Amino acid sequence: MRRGISLLTRQFLKDSRVTITTSRDVFGSHRGPLGSRDGGFFLFRFFSFTPMHRRGPDPDDPANLIKEDGVSVCSQMWIENFKEPDRIATNLSSYLRRFELWVLAYQKACIDETGSYVPKSSIQRAELEDLLALRNAVLDNRFRWGSRLEFFIKSPRDKTEYQSLSKRKIKAILTTTQPTPFQDKIVQEVLLMILEPIYEARFSQKSFAFRPGRNAHTVLRVIRRNFAGYLWYIKGDLSTILDGMKVGLVIGSLMRDVRDKKIVDLVKAALITPVITSKPDDGEQKKKKKRKYQKKRVLAEDEPKPDPYWLDTFFGFAPEEAGKLPNWGHCGILSPLLANICLDELDRWMESKIKEFYRPSKSDVIWNSPEGEAEHGNTSWPEFVPTSGPDKTRKMDYVRFGGHILIGVRGPRADAATLRKQLIEFCDQKYMLKLDNESLPIEHITKGIMFLDHVLCRRVVYPTLRYTATGGKIISEKGVGTLLSVTASLKQCIRQFRKLNFIKGDRDPDPQPCFRMFHATQAHTNAQMNKFLSTMVEWYRYADNRKKIVNFCSYIIRGSLAKLYAAKYKLRSRAKVYKIGARNLSRPLKEKKGQSPDYHNLLRMGLAESIDGLQYTRMSLVPETDYSPFPCNWRPDHEKALMEYIRLDDSKTLEEQRSCIREQGLVCPQEYISMLVWNYKRNTVRMDQLSLHSSSDNGIESRQLLLGSNLEKKGDDCKEEQDDERLYVAQG
Repeated sequence: MRRGISLLTRQFLKDSRVTITTSRDVFGSHRGPLGSRDGGFFLFRFFSFTPMHRRGPDPDDPANLIKEDGVSVCSQMWIENFKEPDRIATNLSSYLRRFELWVLAYQKACIDETGSYVPKSSIQRAELEDLLALRNAVLDNRFRWGSRLEFFIKSPRDKTEYQSLSKRKIKAILTTTQPTPFQDKIVQEVLLMILEPIYEARFSQKSFAFRPGRNAHTVLRVIRRNFAGYLWYIKGDLSTILDGMKVGLVIGSLMRDVRDKKIVDLVKAALITPVITSKPDDGEQKKKKKRKYQKKRVLAEDEPKPDPYWLDTFFGFAPEEAGKLPNWGHCGILSPLLANICLDELDRWMESKIKEFYRPSKSDVIWNSPEGEAEHGNTSWPEFVPTSGPDKTRKMDYVRFGGHILIGVRGPRADAATLRKQLIEFCDQKYMLKLDNESLPIEHITKGIMFLDHVLCRRVVYPTLRYTATGGKIISEKGVGTLLSVTASLKQCIRQFRKLNFIKGDRDPDPQPCFRMFHATQAHTNAQMNKFLSTMVEWYRYADNRKKIVNFCSYIIRGSLAKLYAAKYKLRSRAKVYKIGARNLSRPLKEKKGQSPDYHNLLRMGLAESIDGLQYTRMSLVPETDYSPFPCNWRPDHEKALMEYIRLDDSKTLEEQRSCIREQGLVCPQEYISMLVWNYKRNTVRMDQLSLHSSSDNGIESRQLLLGSNLEKKGDDCKEEQDDERLYVAQG
């Protein structure tokens, strides 16, 4: 093709030269635009570089509505709400119009539907048009929750042609329980992205369930940090609220901070629209004959894989407090957020009661500050509280995980009973929830308080306290105090194993074979159980008896697999399985006949599958309990990053840093450390970075005290120089 174009160009140039020569003879020395020197080159450029007319952007293409990345839009919403957490949100429809949020919601819904991430570039134009139609329907109030036959956008897995369905199938779709429509999931995701940053900036720091960055481990660490020294505990179960509330109460709680009519109407419609939960008729069930031997179903390419066996087993260990997930009407993933919005009023009420209840005592060793929020005790060992004598500070604390609450009271039992009565009245008036004394029992710490499958108990310890008296004399005395212990419940662990058919019996639990893994290989079975044990080690990370409870789990799993292998390979007993496969079951239990090479040689040649032995078969292999210090005013990492970004983005911060540099100058880290060390040696006073940068009078005095050592040193050097000069003059 290129050769033909070049020949055509040469022939055209030859003809143009002849024509140009003739015109030159006629018109003399005049050279037109196609002269003998310029004409050929001009035509060559004309035919070789003809400009292509580009099409303008299609005004009907939905991709033109994506002006910004959806993640950046969400980030901006989080920043705005954390800047002004008390601002009432009035104009949220502008975010509802942002097509970027709808595309991001579509990607999230596709992950839940297909199990794989859909990049923005791979979304087809037809899908974007359907997504735009869904957005316009929501804005024009044409969207209906729970639609069964009319869809603006369908799931990528849904290949059904609803127009060609028979009447019997249409009736079954309209009258039986069906999965949540795909378009409903997209609308739920959009509403969650809009409402979550608004309320996360307002929620109390006492609630931990259904919130990003907070989990059951956070609750256990808060209890270990803040509940030391409490004698009476009130444990309440308000999980009936998670089953459902009246629509008026939910909307009233929502409208405290959100006044956008379109958003409120969408949530209200999702709560009001009835959900069809009927089952198919018995006659239709009888028509379906069950096969005796069913073939294994092959998953489709776009079908998400089911949970692996180890994860499904771990979900069986979910504590009672985390076992219930709210699902209100057609709200779906929006339901946990709505539950927290309703229960946030309880959190605020309890915070006010904590401030009212606090009465400091001057003779108390720990809690004697008038505010009650100051740091107390040893941050590296916060669960130790020394005994203060008969006159103790009255103090109270509170945490909530979902619909379960835990209140710790330091004071007489009568105060706990009064608080319980007030709590019953508040729940009756606010949530129309009838509670009694049995649903809110008051228990003493000596009986053990069960919360999140961990037992809170108290141990009296007598440590040796060493301190420096006046004159630098070190004094050692025997002290007495209480130690808050957070231990995993062994009875609850046995109960969960029995529910999963891993053991039978109570006093002497006997492992049972795990027949669900009968057809799996030894390597795959061991790998699944190792993942389960690793997850259990992480779950009991903050339990005082972590080694004991994990070693018990490993014993049950190892015994269950040994019985499984004994039945599978016909070895008759667990002892024979351990003899062949070793203690951790890492050796192959069955070899093919006629195989002369050893297992290690086959493994080296790649002819055998590597078998990982079971973990934590000995107690010494289990990691220690995590006693890392937990800050008093803890916040998750994403909130810390938001607050830091807002602080650095503020112009006042820059001005403060500039004024600080002008007044004090820059100090390198080496000089700062040397100043701290010298001040500690000279004045025996420890100073951290917060005391240096505080703006109070004490902070100014501490900075002067810290810098005083260097100033005095400089003054001494000047005096020595002056003395040397005087001596030199006298000698001269």
